[in-house]
Amino acid sequence: MASELEPEVQATERTLLECSAEETAAKWLQATDLTKEVYQHLAHYVPKIYCRGPNPFPQKEDMLAQHVLLGPMEWYLCGEDPALGFPKLEQANKPSHLCGRVFKVGEPTYSCRDCAVDPTCVLCMECFLGSIHKDHRYRMTTSGGGGFCDCGDTEAWKEGPFCQKHELNSAGMEVEEDPLVHLSEDVIARAYNIFAIIFQYAVEILTWEKESELPADLEMIEKSDTYYCMLFNDEVHTYEQVIYTLQKAVNCTQKEAIGFATTVDRDGRRSVRYGDFQYCDQAKSVIVRNTSRQTKPLKVQVMHSSIVAHQNFGLKLLSWLGSIIGYSDGLRRILCQVGLQEGPDGENSSLVDRLMRTDSKLWKGARSVYHQLFMSSLLMDLKYKKLFAVRFAKNYERLQSDYVTDDHDREFSVADLSVQIFTVPSLARMLITEENLMTTIIKTFMDHLKQRDAQGRFQFERYTALQAFKFRRVQSLILDLKYVLISKPTEWSDELRQKFLEGFDAFLELLKCMQGMDPITRQVGQHIEMEPEWEAAFTLQMKLTHVISMMQDWCALDEKVLIEAYKKCLAVLTQCHGGFTDGEQPVTLSICGHSVETIRYCVSQEKVSIHLPISRLLAGLHVLLSKSEVAYKFPELLPLSELSPPMLIEHPLRCLVLCAQVHAGMWRRNGFSLVNQIYYYHNVKCRREMFDKDIVMLQTGVSMMDPNHFLMIMLSRFELYQIFSSPDYGKRLSAEITHKDVVQQNNTLIEEMLYLIIMLVGERYSPGVGQVSAMDEIKREIIHQLSIKPMAHSELVKSLPEDENKETGMESVIEAVAHFRKPGLTGRGMYELKPECAKEFNLYFYHFSRAEQSKAEEAQRKLKRQHREDSALPPPVLPPFCPLFASLVNILQSDVMLYIMGTILRWAVERHGYAWSESMLQRVLHLIGMALQEEKQHLENAVEEHVLTFTFTQKISKPGEAPNNSPSILAMLETLQNAPSLEVHKDMIRWILKTFNTIKKLRESSSTSPVVETEGTIMEESTRDKDKAERKRKAEIARLRREKIMAQMSEMQRHFIDENRELFQQTLELDASASAVLDSSPMVSDTALTALGPAQTQVPEQRQFVTCILCQEEQEVTEESRAMVLAAFIQRSTVLSKNRTKFIQDPEKYDPLFMHPDLSCGTHTGSCGHVMHAHCWQRYFDSVQAKEQRRQQRLRFHTSYDVESGEFLCPLCECLSNTVIPLLLPPRSIFNRRLIFSDQPSLAQWIRTISQQIKALLVLRKEESSSNAATSKNSENRNELELPEGFKPNFHPKNPYSDSIKEMLTTFGTATYKVGLKVHPNEEDPRVPIMCWGSCAYTIQSIERILSDEDKPLFGPLPCRLDDCLRSLTRFAAAHWTVASLPVVQGHFCKLFAALVPNDSYEDLPCILDIDMFHLLVGLVLALPALQCQDFSGISLSTGDLHIFHLVTMAHIVQILFTSRPEENGMDQGNPTSEEESAVLSLYRMLQQYTGSALKATASGWHLWRSVKAGIMPFLKCSALFFHYLNGVPSPPDLQVPGTSHFEHLCNYLSLPTNLFGLFQENREIMNSLIESWCHDSEVKRYLRGERDAISYPRGANKLIDLPEDYSSLINQASNFSVRECQVLFLAGKTKGCFYSPPYLDDYGETDQGLRRGNPLHLCRERFKKIQKLWQQHSVTEEIGHAQEANQTLVGIDWQHL
Repeated sequence: MASELEPEVQATERTLLECSAEETAAKWLQATDLTKEVYQHLAHYVPKIYCRGPNPFPQKEDMLAQHVLLGPMEWYLCGEDPALGFPKLEQANKPSHLCGRVFKVGEPTYSCRDCAVDPTCVLCMECFLGSIHKDHRYRMTTSGGGGFCDCGDTEAWKEGPFCQKHELNSAGMEVEEDPLVHLSEDVIARAYNIFAIIFQYAVEILTWEKESELPADLEMIEKSDTYYCMLFNDEVHTYEQVIYTLQKAVNCTQKEAIGFATTVDRDGRRSVRYGDFQYCDQAKSVIVRNTSRQTKPLKVQVMHSSIVAHQNFGLKLLSWLGSIIGYSDGLRRILCQVGLQEGPDGENSSLVDRLMRTDSKLWKGARSVYHQLFMSSLLMDLKYKKLFAVRFAKNYERLQSDYVTDDHDREFSVADLSVQIFTVPSLARMLITEENLMTTIIKTFMDHLKQRDAQGRFQFERYTALQAFKFRRVQSLILDLKYVLISKPTEWSDELRQKFLEGFDAFLELLKCMQGMDPITRQVGQHIEMEPEWEAAFTLQMKLTHVISMMQDWCALDEKVLIEAYKKCLAVLTQCHGGFTDGEQPVTLSICGHSVETIRYCVSQEKVSIHLPISRLLAGLHVLLSKSEVAYKFPELLPLSELSPPMLIEHPLRCLVLCAQVHAGMWRRNGFSLVNQIYYYHNVKCRREMFDKDIVMLQTGVSMMDPNHFLMIMLSRFELYQIFSSPDYGKRLSAEITHKDVVQQNNTLIEEMLYLIIMLVGERYSPGVGQVSAMDEIKREIIHQLSIKPMAHSELVKSLPEDENKETGMESVIEAVAHFRKPGLTGRGMYELKPECAKEFNLYFYHFSRAEQSKAEEAQRKLKRQHREDSALPPPVLPPFCPLFASLVNILQSDVMLYIMGTILRWAVERHGYAWSESMLQRVLHLIGMALQEEKQHLENAVEEHVLTFTFTQKISKPGEAPNNSPSILAMLETLQNAPSLEVHKDMIRWILKTFNTIKKLRESSSTSPVVETEGTIMEESTRDKDKAERKRKAEIARLRREKIMAQMSEMQRHFIDENRELFQQTLELDASASAVLDSSPMVSDTALTALGPAQTQVPEQRQFVTCILCQEEQEVTEESRAMVLAAFIQRSTVLSKNRTKFIQDPEKYDPLFMHPDLSCGTHTGSCGHVMHAHCWQRYFDSVQAKEQRRQQRLRFHTSYDVESGEFLCPLCECLSNTVIPLLLPPRSIFNRRLIFSDQPSLAQWIRTISQQIKALLVLRKEESSSNAATSKNSENRNELELPEGFKPNFHPKNPYSDSIKEMLTTFGTATYKVGLKVHPNEEDPRVPIMCWGSCAYTIQSIERILSDEDKPLFGPLPCRLDDCLRSLTRFAAAHWTVASLPVVQGHFCKLFAALVPNDSYEDLPCILDIDMFHLLVGLVLALPALQCQDFSGISLSTGDLHIFHLVTMAHIVQILFTSRPEENGMDQGNPTSEEESAVLSLYRMLQQYTGSALKATASGWHLWRSVKAGIMPFLKCSALFFHYLNGVPSPPDLQVPGTSHFEHLCNYLSLPTNLFGLFQENREIMNSLIESWCHDSEVKRYLRGERDAISYPRGANKLIDLPEDYSSLINQASNFSVRECQVLFLAGKTKGCFYSPPYLDDYGETDQGLRRGNPLHLCRERFKKIQKLWQQHSVTEEIGHAQEANQTLVGIDWQHL
């Protein structure tokens, strides 16, 4: 089909391109009926440009549309060439002082916690960086997309509304001028015409609902039969469902289906088929049929191609309008006028209204285009923003209903614009007063929650997914209400008062529907069958919490409003309690001669509800009356006398009793729903408007009633009246030995009731209840949180309630009560309570959960013990109550209270036969303490001639009345002080008696004379002091005795050791580990330790015993024994790489013999150092494999290790491992057991000998490979071949190792080869030995690099796992040749040797610049025994080692000299006199001579010597480590301490002359020829000519890239990606990964993942170093392994996709 279209399409395009925009515009300017002209033009051209085939060509369409359609409009608008017209408009325009940048998804946004009017006021990155807020407490988040930057909006910021860029534009902004003055009359007229036509066109076509015909004035004459099958987005179906359905319906590939689905999700619709009607309709029916099974089907329409074309152009036009009005504020103003002009149909007929009202019918793409246009036009023009706000408010109900039934998310709904309008304070007030917005929102909200029960309360069905979805939608209305209330009015007009109170009425109606909702009844007998629905009600309560608080804040701002609101609230509460006493029988209670009437009601039998928002709102308003002193100023206006306290307290009291009963276990059968409700009731998110307000309501009630009456009602509600009203109830109870549960229950209820009384009297930290400020309240919260334990900032914030601006107010007071302790490398910063704040600790603080209370008690007692104080935790001194609540304290001295206290104390004194608990007693003691503190305060603050009514001390001194004459409370306390069973409470009782005496003195003394302590107290004090002194004396005696005994014992021990010295020596040797014995071996003198060569320090053989971690059997390490192995992990590494672009092309053909100095890829071996028998390990690994096979059949996801790659976890420490290293004795001593002559050859002689041996070997190899036919001839040739003296090439040494060790040597060798080259294991491969030597060299290099970077000494205390790993690895590499083929290893040696000593048999060897010398050294030294074992001439192995080392060292020096960079400043350090300097200069001159002066002339010998010394240090250090572990010579003490270069010590240890150039001079004749051959290499010449690079020495350390100091600049660098997380991700392969704590911390030393808190984050250098170190130490994989083991959810993640 496409091919037929081609020529036709091209012809059409040609004719289109021939159209002239200028001519069309000229025609329009002449037209009488412009609308008709433009419409005809569009009807003709739009279908020719858009929608010409199955796939859109956006670039081509846009190009043609610009030329044919938009061009004429621009010409018409400007009246000239738009390329000239628009710049003119722009010049005349005054730029806007508003930023208005619309955020993309994931873009960083910033809010200022100090200056933003509310949290929705945000800045874009650019404005933020140019504003004053970057130095304030800002909050950083990432945008969900759709909002815009508020820079320049003076109503959004308390200060600093402009950034530097927008400040310039705000200069003359005081007078709001009309933007049209900058436009000429005719531009205004033309703009009006064209805007009106095209805006009308766009709205009409976008809201068009017919599928196959166009509006009449756009119909075409000839209509083709081309349709689209258009698929629309919904939020119900998943991606998978859509992809699957499309593959079936339009038989496309999966890739195409994914493309369709992605576009549908992004733009909201996509055509999935193009063709005639029937063809498209068929696809539609398949899609509908396939998706309608579970849910409603996907929305599909078959649309005529011309309709789709016009709709696409309609969207293009809206975007075009958005860009055009950017040129001029005048054009923006005209567009706003056009949009908001009433249409012919009256109300709601303007274009803006029409768009908003069809919002939910439009697809995603269309919505976002017109929302953007609204934002850039209506919301950026202050005059029209108001008019638009009014339209929005008038349509509010309709828009919200559309949104609730629409299934697109909030950000795609026009309703989401509420946040842009309602948060502007002036608009919000205007809408409240003019459009009654508050009432509208609340009414709309109520209309959506239709289900009510018989009493008219909300009733929520089972909270199904659909319910939850709908309910979430409805909740957005609460958010709107919050926006409207967020900024509080400063002055009130009468209209605002009236409208606010109307809104308040509506709000009360809402709360009335919540009062008493979800009532519950206690289950008795059997457990509840179905958990009742509770979440919806609590979700509603949580969402409303801030709104309720804000309503109270508004009321508090105006006295008239507060009084009216209070009356209204009270009236509604009275209504709710209308049926308060109906059907309830009245009952009279009496105790201690007081009696009160109440109703018979049992929480444990009747219905009870936890939702009482009206009571709680009234409580809040009552506190405000007290706080704002309205209660005292206008008592006549308030209905305080009509209040019925019993009615006020009834429901809150029931609620608190319910909590107590749940705690006592009486409601167990009601299941979890109730437990959850109680949890949230106390939770920090809800408590402010639930639990806290219930306490306040009880305080309000009690302050207006006789406390005795209250206590009796309370006893009755707690169902404890019986116990306290019949005197011997307790005795009777225990006599009958009733059900233990009942006793336990009653005890808990008594404890809870006492706790409630403590709260009612003690909780006066709400401003208005007590004389405190809001600051004091927060301080107290923080003190009690920190009394539990030191806390991090984020923990503290979580435990404090947030206000509507997400602020807790903590920062302002934290300094006063806590010290901040900075974090270390892990963990986070902690706040610790200042010691002086401990005195404010209240054990019965009402926001403690049970667990927190016991933790806090323990912590505080522990502190007191540490400070040697007594461990009493007396009640703190409290601030006074406000006058309205002042009478509350009388509850403490009321008769019923004293009676309750006395009864409980009596139970404790006559402790047998009563059911009582220590907690009960502890609470009574606390209450007595509170009363005493209160009385003391009253006395200290008493005014002259003021009668003190609080006389608690007198009342507790009086014994009980006749007939039973119970002792006084005081007397009972004195009795209890000596009760042995109450040790814990002794300190508290002592404190009470002491305070009692102090108060008595205060009362007796006149108000002037100072306080004198009475004999009683002094007596008591002195006995205490005596006690203390006695205790101290005894402790001292005990200590002296202990010391004497210890001294005797150690003396005896010494004698015993002296007598049995030999015995001890042996045991010590056996116990010490191998490494310890080596390092501190007593036989080696400290003179000069030498690690290699004939002069090598001889170390006596140490026996090594190790224990297998699997079978716990101990065994000695010998070469004949069964193999012992270490768990090890081999990995490829690029940590030291200097060239990250290089990688192995074809691992099968790659030859790793020579390592390039760029170390582009090495093989690193690490170990955790745990030892096993080889056979135990084999068994363990087999079981791991078997388990893995079983697991694969059962489960799908991965474990943290990959068994197929040979991975396992160390059985002891669970460290990731993939092979094992055998433990060996120093292998060199084993190979070296043969006759050695005393005179050893010099370097030159040795090189000659070796070269001869190599030559002989090569000849033999050649012969063996050539035909073996003529055997006889061979033998003759053999004789002709000159064999060097003592060289027996056909001798094959016997392998000294046991079979099991040989097997392990092969195992580890093969593993290194497999991992290092990423190939299949093959133990025969000649490259296996090379990989083993390479891994040994690379691991040593990487450890040397780490030690250097951290300035640690070379042989300092290495962690023993590293030490064991290096020792085993070096010895393994040295012994591996015994299991490899001898000719192969010899061949490797010959080739390595040929790189330094030229040999004609080898071509293509790398030049000296391209060999890493340390790898070469390790290879040569470890391959040498394969040659030396056939040499019987008496040359020792150690001589070979020494000569190889010297040779390689010299080659390295030449390498360094070639690549050193001569410094420009010829800074000569004095004269080059030292021998090193002159020697290096002569060597350098020799190199210049050999290279034909291609080498640059040098400045000074001093500089050369310095660069050689610096360049060779890493090599020397690595060599020292290598020979130390190879030969087991202890390290010299000088190298064990940190210090300067250690150069001399290294040279001595490695038997090098300290003047390294001495080597060249000693071996002048051989070296000159070698150096010459090195210099003549073609590659060296190319390098010297500057045609190629070479690595210079010392190689620099690799580091992770530097990160910026401030996290926001990192986000900004990465804002092209959507960065949401501040996390470090470790990856190893496709299935291994974990998250690691990021190096960015806020000022409180905490990380912030997901920017949930949004505090400014800064780079913590130490943590970044730690990550760097993990990488350098090759521990990333291990870290991942541990993380995945600890957290199984990390295992299933497909890490490669992240």
